[in-house]
Amino acid sequence: QVQLVESGGGLVQAGGSLRLSCAASGSILSINAMGWYRQAPGKQRELVATIISGGSTRYADSVKGRFTISRANGKNTVYLQMNSLKPEDTAVYYCYCNAQTYGSSRYRDYWGQGTQVTVSS
Repeated sequence: QVQLVESGGGLVQAGGSLRLSCAASGSILSINAMGWYRQAPGKQRELVATIISGGSTRYADSVKGRFTISRANGKNTVYLQMNSLKPEDTAVYYCYCNAQTYGSSRYRDYWGQGTQVTVSS
């Protein structure tokens, strides 16, 4: 199995910055992609940013130019640098990874517990 541990959420004023971290551990053979989703109250979970094994990244339109996703070299850790935060960024942020574990022939998604990000106006 795969465990994801997130950190870095909190309360920040509009215009401020936060950095989220997510470390994956367990019987990981290979990771295809890692990234972040978020879910605000009363809304569906939405993709924020993702980075695939080759280094390509993808962002939601609402965060382009403000958020940056990166992955530590040689490590199963992904970061989300969030700048110029807005109140509408307030949500629970969930880390995920698409990984293959030892003994399995398939990739599947794994999820973290979520970390709260609150942006005050």
